[in-house]
Amino acid sequence: MAARVLRPLPRPKPFNRLQVILQHLKMSKQTDSTAEVLLEKKGGAGIITLNRPKALNALNLSMIRQIYPQIKAWEKDPETLLIIIKGTGGKAFCAGGDIRAITDAGKVGNKLAQDFFKEEYTLNNAIGTCKKPYVALIDGITMGGGVGLSVHGHFRVATEKTVFAMPETAIGLFPDVGGGYFLPRLSGKIGYYLALTGFRLKGRDVLKAGIATHFVESEKLPALEKDLIALKSSSTENIAELLNSYHMKSRVDQEKDFVLDEHMEKINRLFSANSMEEIVKNLKQDGSPFAIEQLETINKMSPTSLKLTLRQLREGASMSLQDVLTMEYRLSQACLRGPDFYEGVRAVLIDRDQSPRWKPPALEEVTDEFVDDCFKPLGSNDLKL
Repeated sequence: MAARVLRPLPRPKPFNRLQVILQHLKMSKQTDSTAEVLLEKKGGAGIITLNRPKALNALNLSMIRQIYPQIKAWEKDPETLLIIIKGTGGKAFCAGGDIRAITDAGKVGNKLAQDFFKEEYTLNNAIGTCKKPYVALIDGITMGGGVGLSVHGHFRVATEKTVFAMPETAIGLFPDVGGGYFLPRLSGKIGYYLALTGFRLKGRDVLKAGIATHFVESEKLPALEKDLIALKSSSTENIAELLNSYHMKSRVDQEKDFVLDEHMEKINRLFSANSMEEIVKNLKQDGSPFAIEQLETINKMSPTSLKLTLRQLREGASMSLQDVLTMEYRLSQACLRGPDFYEGVRAVLIDRDQSPRWKPPALEEVTDEFVDDCFKPLGSNDLKL
């Protein structure tokens, strides 16, 4: 009798495997207050709570692997009418991705660095294509990965505590998580300005820039959440009506002008160039205090990141979200191959000396050939959405 050849069973795909595990757990650990992310169903609402307050709710791979299958399950569930996402701790919605873990993995060639970006962008796409109304309560710091968890959904509710920024060019990265899709679609050149300088928008300004859809006082969020949970039918119109009613009653900073109002003419003119060198030239020629300040900021950023970012936004302006995320995955892998990402994280997050030594150190030394190379398809390693 011939010996039977034992073939290894195919490994289940991570998301399917997780769905099975979640079903086994029957959501039991989801209400455990020590879990990094809480997933619960209240009334007609599926509620995602980012629960790493000490880490400002930074997003890690295990959180992504819990949130993605849950969004997909709620999307199919006729009893889930809408999805709400929020953060705990009162300081942050989500301050970004777990960059330290990614750099540690990238340095030693660990697959986590690829998996993180691949699965994070797959989650961003799931939010962007979600068939159920998706409401992000962006109370507190909302940067990087936190932007990806909120900006692609139907509704983004900012409060007076919201601090929005895409500061990636300062750490040798680029404004990813679909930044190439939503930033160039903001009015004028404001998205380019935010992407290249990492400028922080606060409170009502996040709404005025077109990033948030509504503004509600932070202390009113529990009442708003209760009303969202109580909705008997939740068409996007119903939810918009409820959010509008809270928005109309919010008085905080109502009289204040948009922080960038007085500079918008300059931003639109100076940041509309075709290359980073031209933007720098424009700022130098303008010579106003505002232009000089932007020049000083840009000079601190990774020259490679600046060039990748400008092209990312220019190309992303006419691409679908899926194509943008595929492009950004290619860029993420290019950044993991080069020195600036590790150096930026060292200077800003590890040693905190704030003096990164970029390679190359000048814009002129980042060649078009090098930039082209970063955008090239990765064949079988490409992100598939």
